[in-house]
Amino acid sequence: MFWKRVKEEKRDKGGEIAARLVQWARKAEEEVLRELDTCREGLTLEEAEERLEKYGPNQVARERKLPWYIHLLKAYANYFNFILTFLAIINYLVDVRLAAPGEEDWSAVLIISTMIVVSTLIRFVQEYRSAVAAERLRAMVRTTAAIRRRGMGVKEVEIEEIVPGDIVHLAAGDMVPADLRILATKDLFVNQATLTGESEPVEKRPELDEEKKKAPSLTLGDLDNICFMGTSVVSGSAIGVVLATGQNTYFGAMAETIVGHRELTSFEKGVAETSKVFVYFMLSMVPVVFLINGLTKGNWLEAFLFAVAVAVGLTPKMLPMIVNAGLAKGAVAMAREKTIVKRLDAMQNFGAMTVFCSDKTGTLTLNKIVLEKHLDIHGNEDIRVLRHAFLNSYYQTGLRNVLDEAILRYGEEHGLKAEDLEKVYRKVDEIPFDFVRRRMSVVLESDNGPTGVKRQLVTKGAVEEVLSICKWVEYKLPLCPEGNPHPLAAREEARPLGELRVLPLTKELKREALDMVKSLNEDGLRVLAVAQKSENVPPPGVLTAEDEKDMVLMGFLAFLDPPKETALEAVRALQEHGVEIKILTGDNEIVAQRICKEVDLPLKGVVLGEDVDRMADEELEAAVEETTLFAKVTPMQKARIVRALRRRGHVVGFLGDGINDAPAMREADVAISVDNAADIAKESADFILLEKSLAVLERGLVEGRRTFGNIMKYIAVTASSNFGNVFSVLVASSFLPFLPMMPLQLLFLNLTYDLSMTSMPWDSVDEEYIKKPRQWDAPNIGRFMIWFGPTSSIFDIICYALMFFVVGPAVIGGPYFLLPEELRASFVSLFQSGWFVLSLWTQTMVVYMLRTEKIPFIQSLPSFPVLTLTLAAIVFGTIVPYTPLGARLGMAPLPSIYFWIVLLPCQMSYLALAQYVKTIFIKRYGKLF
Repeated sequence: MFWKRVKEEKRDKGGEIAARLVQWARKAEEEVLRELDTCREGLTLEEAEERLEKYGPNQVARERKLPWYIHLLKAYANYFNFILTFLAIINYLVDVRLAAPGEEDWSAVLIISTMIVVSTLIRFVQEYRSAVAAERLRAMVRTTAAIRRRGMGVKEVEIEEIVPGDIVHLAAGDMVPADLRILATKDLFVNQATLTGESEPVEKRPELDEEKKKAPSLTLGDLDNICFMGTSVVSGSAIGVVLATGQNTYFGAMAETIVGHRELTSFEKGVAETSKVFVYFMLSMVPVVFLINGLTKGNWLEAFLFAVAVAVGLTPKMLPMIVNAGLAKGAVAMAREKTIVKRLDAMQNFGAMTVFCSDKTGTLTLNKIVLEKHLDIHGNEDIRVLRHAFLNSYYQTGLRNVLDEAILRYGEEHGLKAEDLEKVYRKVDEIPFDFVRRRMSVVLESDNGPTGVKRQLVTKGAVEEVLSICKWVEYKLPLCPEGNPHPLAAREEARPLGELRVLPLTKELKREALDMVKSLNEDGLRVLAVAQKSENVPPPGVLTAEDEKDMVLMGFLAFLDPPKETALEAVRALQEHGVEIKILTGDNEIVAQRICKEVDLPLKGVVLGEDVDRMADEELEAAVEETTLFAKVTPMQKARIVRALRRRGHVVGFLGDGINDAPAMREADVAISVDNAADIAKESADFILLEKSLAVLERGLVEGRRTFGNIMKYIAVTASSNFGNVFSVLVASSFLPFLPMMPLQLLFLNLTYDLSMTSMPWDSVDEEYIKKPRQWDAPNIGRFMIWFGPTSSIFDIICYALMFFVVGPAVIGGPYFLLPEELRASFVSLFQSGWFVLSLWTQTMVVYMLRTEKIPFIQSLPSFPVLTLTLAAIVFGTIVPYTPLGARLGMAPLPSIYFWIVLLPCQMSYLALAQYVKTIFIKRYGKLF
C-alpha cells in the first residue's frame, strides 16, 4: 500500500506540472518573462548562481549514488544468503540455545556466518568498485546546452547548471534541456514521442493559435509553444526561456515514477531464468532428501538440517558476484581502450553482436572532409559557386557540420574573408537544414545601387534534393565554329547573366549535370549542389520551405573523405570474428561503393532508401540478409532496417553520432556513440568511444565475448557439479545407515569450492571461443547438467563403496554393522572425511577439463588466478581432516591407503571420463557451453 500511495503521489505531481505548463502556454511572452524575472538577454551570472542554489541542479531522478552501507545491505540481500541465515538460526537454536549446559557448540553457526560474510563482502567489494568506476566514467561524458547570459552572450554550459529564467538557444541535434516556453523559432520541429507518443516530429511556434487559447482544456500535445525536457530537435532553430528544471519538469515527474525500472536485457533475463531453475531445483530437492533421510535414519531434525544444507549446496551462491565481477572487469578493460561503458550489463550484448551497422563517415573514413573542387555545370572552377556556398555556410545558424567547416576553411584559403563579405551581404532570414529536405537556405540582402536592395535566396544541399527545386541553370554557351552565338542563346526564355546564360533546366541539361556528378562520385568524391534565386524572394519573417522553388542551379562542390589507414585491417578483424558489417548512409551509392571497395568490404547487395519505403516488412527482412550497403536512407529508414535485422534473430550494434542516428540507436541491441556526438546520440548510447575507430570496436567485441565466456564457464560447471551431487546424495541416503556428510561439513565444502571460483572472471578464454558471436543458451546449460552431473556421481558412488566396504573396515577394524557403538562414530567420521576430500578434488579439478573445448594444460592453460585459487582450495581441503578445525567439523585423519585406493584412482578416472564425455558432447551439439 505504501508504494502504491507513493506512485499515486508521483502521478499527481505529473498532473500538476502539466496543468502549470498549460497556464504558461496561454500567457503572453512579456508576462512569461516578467513572472520569471528575466529578459531576452538572459540572467546575469550572479542571478544564475542564486537560482541554482535555490532550485538545485537540473537533474531528473536517476539511480543515485548509494552510500557504502546501502551497497553492503544490497550485497547481502539475496535468497541464497537468506537461506544461509535461516540455517544459521536453526543451528544456533539446536546447538547453542537448546543444548545442555557445557555442551554448546558454536562451530556450525560460525562457519555458516563466515560463508555469509565472505560471500557478502566479495560481492560488496566488486559491486561497489564497479559502481564507483561507472560513476567516474559517466562523469567523463558531459552534455551541454547553449545559454545566453547577460553581459556574456551565448555560451555552452553543462545542462545541470541551467536554471529557471535562462534563455536557451536550440538547433538541430540538440536535446531540450528543460521545460521551455518558445520565444522565437525558425522552422522548428521537435521529436517528443518519448512523452506524448507522437511518432512524427511536431512543429513548434512562439504563440498558440487563437482557437487553442480559447479552448477550455489543452493536452500536452496541444502546447505548440512549449518544448519539454527530454525531447529532441529534429530540424530548425529556436530561442526559449526555461520554465522549470530537474524534478519540476514533466519529464522529471515521469522519471520519478520509472527510476530504477527498466526493461531487462537478454543477458539479465538469462541470469534470472537460470537462477530460478536453481531455486526451483533446490526447493524440490529439500522434501525428497528430507523424507529419505528421515525415514532411513530416524533423526528428523538431522535429516532436515542435512536437506537444507544440500539445497544450499545446489545453488550457485557466487553467481551474482561472478556476473558483476566479470562485467566490471570487462568495463575496466574497455576503459583502457578509450571506451566508456555506460551500462555494465551491455557488455554481453556487445560480445553477442552478429551485425554491426554504421555510417561510412568517420568509421571507414577519416571524417576529415576537405573541399577539393568548386565547379560550374561544365566542370570548370567557378569562384561564384564557392562564394555563394561560403555565404550559405557562414550565415547559417542551424546544425553546422563538417561540410560547412570544410567550405569555410577552403574559402579562406582561396581569398574569401568573412569580414569583407559582411560589408556587402546581410543575412535576413534562413531555412535550417533538416534530414528530410537535406538542404538549407539563407536569404541575403545587398545594396544594388540606384535600384535599391537586392535580396537573394542561396541554397546548398544534396544533389537530388537541390535539383528537385531548380527550374533554371547557369550555362556558359560556347560559340559555334563560325563564331556565331550558340543556338540556345536565341531561345526566348534564356536570360543573360554576364557571360553566362540562365537557361531552363531541361532533362538534357539535368542529365549533363548528373553525368558530371556521377564522374565525381566514381572518383570517391562527395558532391553538394549550390543554387540561388533573386526573384520572388519573400521579405524577412515569412520565408518557409515552400519558397525553395524556381531556383537557379549554379554548380557543385566536391568533397573528399579518404579511408582510414587502419580501416582495411579493422574491417577484416570484425569479419574474422563473425560480425557482418552493414553500411547505412545518407550518401549516394556510388561514393559509398567506392569507399567499401577501398577497404575491401565485400558488397552482397545495394538498396536505396526509396526501395526501403516500397518494401513490406517481410520483404525488408529478406533484403537485409542479402544487402551490405543501404544508401540515401533517412533516419527512420535506418531504424526500420535495424528492426528488420533484429526480427531475423541478429544481435545488432549501431554506431551513431548524430541526431539522424538516434532512432536506429534506440532500436539496436548495442548503441554505440562517440564523445563529440550530438547530445541525443550520447544519451542513447550504451558505449561511448573516445576515438571513433573500428579497431576499438573489435577489441571491445573480444572483451565482451571473453567476459561472457567466463560467466558461462562458472554457470555450466557449477550447475553440472551441483546436479551430480544430487544423485550422489540420493543414492547415499538410500543405502547408507548414516548421512554421507554432515550438514556442517557440506556447507564447509561449498564454501571452499565457491571461494576458489571467485577467480573465474579472470580466467583466460580460448581464441576459438571469441571468434564468433555467443548468445545465452539455456537449453544447452540443461544438457550440460544432464551429461556431466551423473558422470561425477559415478565416482562418488565408487567412493561410497570403497570407503564403506574396504577403507573403513581396514582402518576401524571391521564392517560398520559388526562394530560396537563407540567405534561406529569413528567409522562415520572416516567415511565422511573421505567423501569430503574426494568431492572437493573432483568438483574443483574438473574445472580444468570443462573450462575449455581443448585438451587442458596441453592445448589450453587456465589463468594464474584460477590455477592458484583452485589448487589452494584443494590443498586446504585435503589437510583440514588433520587439523583441529577438522576435528571441530567431525572429521577424522585419512590413512595413506585412502589416497592410493580411493582418491587418486577415482580422481584420475573421473578426469579422463570427463574429457571423453566432453569430446562426445561437442561432437553432438557443436559446442561445450
